[in-house]
Amino acid sequence: LKYIAQALPKLPLPSLSETLDTYLKCMKHLLTEEQFNKTQSIVKQFGAPGGVGELLQSKLVERREKKANWVYDYWLNDMYLNNRLALPINSSPAMVFPQQNFKAPIDSLRFAAHLISGVLEYKTLLDARALPVDYARGQLSGKPLCMEQYYRLFTSYRLPGPDRDTLVAQESSVMPEPEHIIVACKNQFFVLDVVINFQRLNERDLLTQLEKISKMAGSEDEPVPPTGLLTSDGRTEWAEARSVLMRESTNRDSLDMIERCLCLVCLDDASGTEQSDSTRATMMLHGGGPSKNGGNRWYDKLLFQFIVGADGCCGVVCEHSPFEGIVLVQCSEYLLKYMIGSPSKLVRAASVSELPAPRRLRWKCSPLIQKLLTSSADKLHRLVQNLDMNVHKFSDYGKEFIKKQKMSPDAYIQIALQLAYYRCHGRAVSTYESASTRRFQQGRVDNIRSATPEALAFVRAMTDRKLISRKMELLRCAINAQTKYTVMAITGMAIDNHLLGLCEAAREMKMEKPEIFKDDSYLISNHFILSTSQVPTTVEMFCCYGPVVPDGYGACYNPQSDHIIFSVSSFHESPQTCSVKFVKCLVQGLQDMMDLCNRCNGGPNPAEQKRNNQTMEMQTQTETKGKTSQDSTKSQPTNPQVLVKSPEPTFTGARTGTSAKCKF
Repeated sequence: LKYIAQALPKLPLPSLSETLDTYLKCMKHLLTEEQFNKTQSIVKQFGAPGGVGELLQSKLVERREKKANWVYDYWLNDMYLNNRLALPINSSPAMVFPQQNFKAPIDSLRFAAHLISGVLEYKTLLDARALPVDYARGQLSGKPLCMEQYYRLFTSYRLPGPDRDTLVAQESSVMPEPEHIIVACKNQFFVLDVVINFQRLNERDLLTQLEKISKMAGSEDEPVPPTGLLTSDGRTEWAEARSVLMRESTNRDSLDMIERCLCLVCLDDASGTEQSDSTRATMMLHGGGPSKNGGNRWYDKLLFQFIVGADGCCGVVCEHSPFEGIVLVQCSEYLLKYMIGSPSKLVRAASVSELPAPRRLRWKCSPLIQKLLTSSADKLHRLVQNLDMNVHKFSDYGKEFIKKQKMSPDAYIQIALQLAYYRCHGRAVSTYESASTRRFQQGRVDNIRSATPEALAFVRAMTDRKLISRKMELLRCAINAQTKYTVMAITGMAIDNHLLGLCEAAREMKMEKPEIFKDDSYLISNHFILSTSQVPTTVEMFCCYGPVVPDGYGACYNPQSDHIIFSVSSFHESPQTCSVKFVKCLVQGLQDMMDLCNRCNGGPNPAEQKRNNQTMEMQTQTETKGKTSQDSTKSQPTNPQVLVKSPEPTFTGARTGTSAKCKF
């Protein structure tokens, strides 16, 4: 790993003139003529020979010489640590597992024990630095990628601060304390040691301990304050509440155990809602609010909060300022495949003979803390009520049809998102699609600006019923422009990180903020109404997150061979947005783009072909009904109900990553 990390090149620094030219090109069609003329003048002045821009660029050149990655700290603070919004919905994404069929309460605990066992296996790989190196796929494939993000999974914690949060990395010691996880159950937190006397607990022991925790949580006589709700508040508010908690030694001890744990496992009560992809997505993102499982969380813990609901609603939510979406996907897939491929080991001889009882964490809550809890609960409730989530499985076709058109599936879907927004709102808006820069040391992400002039030309043409061949030409131009910008972003030559670096360099030099960064156009360019990301999986699951601006959409998509899963979010309070309407326009746009391709390329209609195949499958099933052997229909409740697909290249175009402006 160290050899690969050292062998990776440093993130390049684009030239000032190239970035300013690209910035103007990206913004011209999104501004009024008056706005653009003003911006053009400001940019020209900023980039003039011997001007402010050249001075700031020289500072970035010096910074690049001294640091492994010149933009990393700037980016981390801007995207995450300076952000004062609450983590649930606004920042923390979720991965939704397939619906589980728990027939009895013990089934959910078995699932949790099996899952924890997989987590410990994965941690063993990390501790041994045994993960295989990732290599780039899609555009410019074959390059080794930086692996540092993986090794932060169990060692980091986001500490709230009044103005800026801190990313705390735990340092290993010669004699570390026994490793533990925190189990949340009925708004209470329990310490579950997973290593006792230098021996890791097996699955049978884990189940025994989870049963004890479930019993302890249900037998608590006194009302337990839902302390976890404090972590769902705004970051400044939570920092203030934490400082109040820290006045009591009991609370300090409890905070210490949570902040040093490997991960959280949240044993949720049944939500009482109808189980659909959309409702399960919301349960992962916010737990249903304070009246359901919203207090059964601790949002600061970085890697994962694994959610195991009594009603089979399962998944993971993470605060992932130290890592991108690919890490969430890879780890989640490892766990689900582990649970499929490794039978539940509930009977095993080598057990720890005397298991100490799990420890309940105690809290001393003053009247001030109670008041803060009430405030946090109210704000989480409003946030939950505001979220408009719509998960849709588009089944007419998937990425195979797109590939047959000799087009990039990621670029094609991005154009479809532009078309959907244009049909909903009649204009183009600043769009963020994150692109991984892991080809470089400490690489994170930069932005693919998908709202290109070429995309706008295409979506405008789609309102005209004529000129079929012209539309196809414009579609190919739009996809080529999207692909070109993708290559710029993944090779470190996009504009957003560079502009951020120039702005931060001015701040560090204690200069007055340059006019280019006070200009309305710069604010418009960074108001990402469309926050998009591709999160493909090889296991049946999907990712979701909230919008990043009040009047925006979060649009996460998972392209598969014959279908695409879209998770679209917005806020009810915004009169401009509606997730149902956006999805309807998205579906219509995808169908229209398919029809356009078929007319111009003469291919078969994949939706019609799919319906015919399904009809044939139903006929075959009817003919063979009753002939299946009894053994093949036996259920295996201890295994997660997931579909594992054969491995195939993922992340067409750029691999995705996460940011506060675009979750993945």
